Amino acid sequence: MIAYRRLESSEIDRELFRGFIRRQKVTDCWRKEGNDWVVKSDPFIDDWSEEDYKILISCLKNTLFTGGFVAAAFCDGGLKGFVSVESDFFGGKQKYLDMTCIHVSEDMRGQGIGKSLFALAKEWAKSKGAKKLYISTHSAVESQAFYNAMGCVDAQVLNKKHVEAEPYDRQLEYML
Repeated sequence: MIAYRRLESSEIDRELFRGFIRRQKVTDCWRKEGNDWVVKSDPFIDDWSEEDYKILISCLKNTLFTGGFVAAAFCDGGLKGFVSVESDFFGGKQKYLDMTCIHVSEDMRGQGIGKSLFALAKEWAKSKGAKKLYISTHSAVESQAFYNAMGCVDAQVLNKKHVEAEPYDRQLEYML
């Protein structure tokens, strides 16, 4: 059985991620060519190093420190997914809140955890007065299929910080 709950800053440490499997085998990615998105072969394994975990832990703690939202999914006491949403609005009239993370452990993908975490993020953002969630998404075909199934579309306003940091990511939004 999967249990979902908000996390406290004191819970976010390396031990929390002990059984979490970030690994994603990517074969094809969406790439922008002119005005069109096309699928290109770009095989690689996406995983996190210890340094990546340190950065992630710092970012999640900062999200909570600044009034944002972090929720997680647990199975048999182990972390199996998490989502985070920042508290600062941007995009003018678009009134975006930035969903900075959503990840599901490799061993639990395809079981609805991502969908449930996305729903928690939407609910929280809407309660804060957001009109849209902004998502800078991994370009892997599988990742894009998830966001498409959630109803995300290309963002009307681009967050320059995300575009510069991850030029291959697809910038999406979800209307709340």
